[in-house]
Amino acid sequence: MPSLAQMNGSLHIHQFYIGKLRAKQEQLFESDPELAQLLDNVAEVLSEHVVALADEIADLEYED
Repeated sequence: MPSLAQMNGSLHIHQFYIGKLRAKQEQLFESDPELAQLLDNVAEVLSEHVVALADEIADLEYED
């Protein structure tokens, strides 16, 4: 099982890339709506991972 520090690092990386995907999606919305939709879908999947990861982190912090 990863350490709390590793999980927090992963959480921040997920959030960073979600921000990047959302920014690129906005740029491409007019010129390539299909790609913009794909980027939105990827960001949604990562967002689901963030929620699960945040829950795991909260559980670990509660146990300590």
